[in-house]
Amino acid sequence: MVSTSGAADEQKATRDSTPIDDERTCVVTDTLSRKTTARNTGQLSAATPILLACGIIAPLLNISVLLVLGAIRPDYNALVVPDSNLELGPGGWMQITNYIVTGALLLAFTVGAKWRLLRGPGSTWVPVLLCVYGLTFVAIGPILPDPSLGYPLGASEELTVHGAVHSLLGLVQFSSLTAACFVLARRDAKLGNLGWSTYSKVSGLLIAGSYLAFALVAKLVDGGPAGLIERIGLVVCGTWIALLAIRLMKQSAQHGSAT
Repeated sequence: MVSTSGAADEQKATRDSTPIDDERTCVVTDTLSRKTTARNTGQLSAATPILLACGIIAPLLNISVLLVLGAIRPDYNALVVPDSNLELGPGGWMQITNYIVTGALLLAFTVGAKWRLLRGPGSTWVPVLLCVYGLTFVAIGPILPDPSLGYPLGASEELTVHGAVHSLLGLVQFSSLTAACFVLARRDAKLGNLGWSTYSKVSGLLIAGSYLAFALVAKLVDGGPAGLIERIGLVVCGTWIALLAIRLMKQSAQHGSAT
């Protein structure tokens, strides 16, 4: 009888203490989770301006390098030949590196942009499309184009698999940024930012138009200004990204001062 009574008392004590222990465990777990989340959020928030600044550096780097290389490369006509042909011939590694580094910077910018565009229309698709845009730069580095439009001088312009893939990546590149412009335009229109909405729409149309014009001139007009048209499109792309980065950096600074 004594043993049975003692066991019953022990079971009762265990039963009575279980809810309290569970509650304490939940409180401790929740507290640790909140601290971890706050710490990670603080670290990401502190890194956001740096990540967003990559959106300014990337287009400046890409355009500066291709303009310099196009000016100093023998037998290369920047008005006619696309910038990707700078990957071919002597010194091609410099343009290859330019593409890869530019792509890496754009991917870093995408992370910062995603952090700033947390909610609302386009908060998912704008970063996704920017990510695709950055990845295409990384990919076209090692995947070389075929010789075309007379450069490199005397090289066979026969179509190859890697050349076709390179051209396809170029189409994806311009298409993804065009789509990002229109998605952001829709977001800004809904949020009442009509100036930015209009600018993004115009940029999207110019990007798409420049790519189409480049492709047609390169295909149909012998010695036509395909290279110039492509570079105009790249400047439009780079300007839109850089201005978006500046805009998001200002928003990040305002958010930081408010908190």
